[in-house]
Amino acid sequence: MMLSLKVVMFSLCGFGALLFVILCSFLTGLQVGPWSFTLPTVARSRRLSGSEETDGSHALTASDSVLIYNRVPKTGSTTLTGLAYDLCGKNRFNVLHLNTSRNSHVMSLSDQYRFAHNVSGWYEKHPGLFHGHLAYFDFAAFGVTKMPLWINVVRDPIDRLVSYYYFVRYGDNFRPHLTRRKQGDKKSIDDCVSEHGKDCDPMNMWLQVPFFCGHASACWNPPGNSWALEQAKRHLIDKYFLVGVTEELEDFVVMLETTLPSMFHGALDLYRNGEKSHLRKTFNKTEPSPATKETLMASPIYKAEADFYRFAYDNFQSVKRRTLVEKDDRLVDRGQQFFFEKIRPRSRDDVPKKTSSVFPTSTIDFR
Repeated sequence: MMLSLKVVMFSLCGFGALLFVILCSFLTGLQVGPWSFTLPTVARSRRLSGSEETDGSHALTASDSVLIYNRVPKTGSTTLTGLAYDLCGKNRFNVLHLNTSRNSHVMSLSDQYRFAHNVSGWYEKHPGLFHGHLAYFDFAAFGVTKMPLWINVVRDPIDRLVSYYYFVRYGDNFRPHLTRRKQGDKKSIDDCVSEHGKDCDPMNMWLQVPFFCGHASACWNPPGNSWALEQAKRHLIDKYFLVGVTEELEDFVVMLETTLPSMFHGALDLYRNGEKSHLRKTFNKTEPSPATKETLMASPIYKAEADFYRFAYDNFQSVKRRTLVEKDDRLVDRGQQFFFEKIRPRSRDDVPKKTSSVFPTSTIDFR
């Protein structure tokens, strides 16, 4: 009798153990013997900046996006950030302005560390666009593994200098009643150059190269040095997601909307038809004379800045040609131009096929 009871208890224990293994297999998708149990894949959700949640890998990628727009002054950056502020509510992303002490374009080493970790770890503000007048620096040097996407816009160096010169005297239509530093000084830039004035000194052109070069001392001094120029070019190619030019600002907006629609969907229409399209226009700006331009262009600083501008311009044209195509009077994303094949090892689920795009193809009417 005792032997029979032990056999029954052993059998029940064995059956219970088998049920437990089968249940675990069902929950985890493991294979046990001839049986296999797999639950449908459920994408994890991650909380966005508000109370909204979404699922799927597409949403995870979008919600993690961090852009840094280290704006070069007097390149049209107020217009672009105005678009971002108008779009952020509708497209569910955050926009944050970086305010540095004394408007410094460089940070201390400790502030670089703080900024890198603040931006990458402030999940409540992801997705987010951080913008400010700040020179580039590499987050990887501070132990950050998730890199932001850097964007920027550059401008013809003489045009940028002229805009700056008249801005500090007459202001602009963004804040027309604000008293400017040189308000009341009606001297033209032609007179300033002929008199070797401080506000029109070629030193004031030395800004776009240092902004892309970075925080190293040689990026800023001596102005016009070739090392800073080459470093700026390398960073533009290797570290920046997209760099446009002021003279083709609308095309830059098209590229942003095409490549980053999770943030910039609707940007082109807003740029054309909204109040932000020419938000900041400097008052009383006049074109310098040919003689003034010739004097400025003789400077080694101008030559370095102009070299960098032409490099950025040519690269922007190349990026546009590879990304967009004109079709029926519209700029159209070329769409995905690659797919996967010859996948090994084979399984029943591995059928070579064209992959779907992370974002839907964008078609933008630019008539």
